[in-house]
Amino acid sequence: MLDLFAVPDLLTSLPGGQGGSVLAGDLVLSPGRDAAVQRWLSPVLARFAYELDMSPSRRGFRVAMPVPARDGEWVVDGWAASRYESGTTACHDLDVILAAGRLLHARFASLVPHRPDVLDTRTDRWARAERQAFGDVPLAADALDIPLVERVVAELAEAGLTLADREGPADLGRDQLVHADLAGNVLLDAAGAAVVIDVAPSWRPQRWAEAVCVLDAVMWHGAPPAALADWRLGVDRVAMLRALLFRLLSDIPLRPRPYETVLDTISRGVRA
Repeated sequence: MLDLFAVPDLLTSLPGGQGGSVLAGDLVLSPGRDAAVQRWLSPVLARFAYELDMSPSRRGFRVAMPVPARDGEWVVDGWAASRYESGTTACHDLDVILAAGRLLHARFASLVPHRPDVLDTRTDRWARAERQAFGDVPLAADALDIPLVERVVAELAEAGLTLADREGPADLGRDQLVHADLAGNVLLDAAGAAVVIDVAPSWRPQRWAEAVCVLDAVMWHGAPPAALADWRLGVDRVAMLRALLFRLLSDIPLRPRPYETVLDTISRGVRA
């Protein structure tokens, strides 16, 4: 694998993401990548990253450049590569992360106008959780035994909604390509520009992707609970409940306390 990516075998572990990423030479190698998905996504990101690199007006925002192996493949034995962004630090400012996400999603809307069929082939736990959170498939039988899942479903029911409802008060906006794991995947370079890494592709509303970002930032990245204030009512509440269900169903092992805190916080906005 290292030979195909033309990097030395001196590896350095890197923090963040799902874990397991390593620095090898001038590349970041990340495991667990779906070859079919990356065969579609990586060329899109590579063209976009090049466009941003070449455009002086867009130097406040960049995307990590995917790099193919020497045989032209984007994934080798489950590993994918991207250009190492030297001199960067993790971004912990939620407003900056959300702003970077909005720029990214605005460009995604024009770069990828139609849903790619390859997303239907995903079978990872995040894809399964996402489909259940949006009612595309029924909740798994064991999911209904999780009290927090039951509570989220009940919160939606109190608003007169089921998981499958997508219109009226449950309308989060149109589906498009989004980064479903923004929190923890935005860096700042030496000039202060945001660098988006490790795109987790989903075809869902932008508002839901932002809800996931805010949820993750509060639960795992030190953002204050006050960041949830705008997600307590109306459509934003629906987005946050779907984000909660998505993370609950994909979090293995489940760590319930942070979810309980978030649910309590957004529920106070309804019952106060």
